[in-house]
Amino acid sequence: MNTKAEKQPIGVMDSGLGGLSVLKEIIKLMPNEDYVYFGDSANAPYGTRTAEDVYRLTKNVVEMFIDQYNVKAIVIACNTATSAAAARLREEYDLPIIGLEPAIKPAAIDYPHGKIIAMATELTLAGSKFENRVRELGSNAEIIKVPAPDLVEYVEHGELDSTNVKNYLHQILDDKLPVDAVVLGCTHFPFVQAAIQEVVGQDVAIYDGSSGAARQLKHQLEAIHKLLTASDQGTVNLNNSDPSQIKLMEKLLAK
Repeated sequence: MNTKAEKQPIGVMDSGLGGLSVLKEIIKLMPNEDYVYFGDSANAPYGTRTAEDVYRLTKNVVEMFIDQYNVKAIVIACNTATSAAAARLREEYDLPIIGLEPAIKPAAIDYPHGKIIAMATELTLAGSKFENRVRELGSNAEIIKVPAPDLVEYVEHGELDSTNVKNYLHQILDDKLPVDAVVLGCTHFPFVQAAIQEVVGQDVAIYDGSSGAARQLKHQLEAIHKLLTASDQGTVNLNNSDPSQIKLMEKLLAK
């Protein structure tokens, strides 16, 4: 195995802090790898921007990962950025670029005739990628789109289980209940999963795509022979376009 390749880190990016939920799953699966995380909190939220704007912002981070850190793979740990930019960026750069998408498929398989809420940003839910995925399923499940942009902002401010968060969740979810499952279509949302569970009911299944992205990353690294074999604990380098967020990032990663 190439020694130089072994020292290359993996880049993980998000519009802010949400991608840390994905990074945690990746570290669980590959604790020996080195990671560089970049949260673009200064430009968050991405979900209310145009697709072209999100593509441009995401491309800037990808170029930074490659130029400054010589990463061997990149995870776009943001459903909105995946929807707006991942396909184009894969055509432009010659390294694995892993994206995130709402875990509609496993939810629809488990509840083929059920009622499933898909919570995400407006841009993710309005995108053709989401519509195509739902259509491809050919499921009889009822998929209910629930935009939840304010939830991103709560997480960005470290509010995970406050009265404000719960009131907001009741406001956007109560008239949709009861349901069988909830799909968390934004990487910020797992950080408020406990509050979501409380509002929708303890018997409602909750899905997110983090573990699937982690497995896909490992598979692609194996395919290009760049999966690290050393057993030493890897490092995590946390960065943010708003440096004041670093302490909260450290807290969320350790949560």
